[in-house]
Amino acid sequence: MGKSNLLVSRTAFGAMTLAGVDSQETAAALVKQAYDDGVNFFDTSVFSQESERRLGEAISSLGIRDDVVIATKTTSCNTDKIDEDINCSLCNLKVDYIDLYQLEVNQKLPRLDSTDRVAEKFMNLKSSGLIRHFGISTESLEIAKEMLSSDVPWETIQFPFNMLCPTEIENFVKEVAKSEIGFIAMRPLCGGIVSNIPLALGYLRQFENVVPVWGVENSEQLQQILYFTQNPPNIDEKFHAEVKEQRDFFN
Repeated sequence: MGKSNLLVSRTAFGAMTLAGVDSQETAAALVKQAYDDGVNFFDTSVFSQESERRLGEAISSLGIRDDVVIATKTTSCNTDKIDEDINCSLCNLKVDYIDLYQLEVNQKLPRLDSTDRVAEKFMNLKSSGLIRHFGISTESLEIAKEMLSSDVPWETIQFPFNMLCPTEIENFVKEVAKSEIGFIAMRPLCGGIVSNIPLALGYLRQFENVVPVWGVENSEQLQQILYFTQNPPNIDEKFHAEVKEQRDFFN
């Protein structure tokens, strides 16, 4: 995944949905189902501590910590609160380090010369070993573009990307690839607007640097995603015509 050198599966498990399943047993079964089929990348956030707890318990009970990449996030732009959030996440996830720690930001991208010292805090967390890599999560294209020229060595970006996005977003994704920053695609089904999983997955597979995060609520949904990850559709004229039809309809 970019210059982070993290080796992750082409499908990421969006663990935020674990907070909504009926039990810890169901959550653990979903994590096991994904892991057994080759998924090693699990993404969550301290914003949903229940999802962190359920993911942490599942990974701990399965004994797979050394074989997975765990990503979580903070929304704080205060160094003391970041310390509080990272300690909370470490506790919830039952780990002593986070593989990828992300700053969720939609207003102002921290810089090394910022008085808030947030960027420096992330770099210090990495040097201390509490996190292995760090990046940003944003829904702002302006902030996402600014990150490409930032003086902070961000290693990944998590940003909404799916087959309904305009060409401007596609071009941005290609620019991210050139910068060797890992790209994590949130909302691969555009928040549920897209129902054709193979079409959505096949579209994203065209971008080698993109790792989509799929939020799943039950075993059947997960099985579909896992199946089409292993058996992606052929990218041919028919495929492109179907994607265009979907884009034209929704746009």
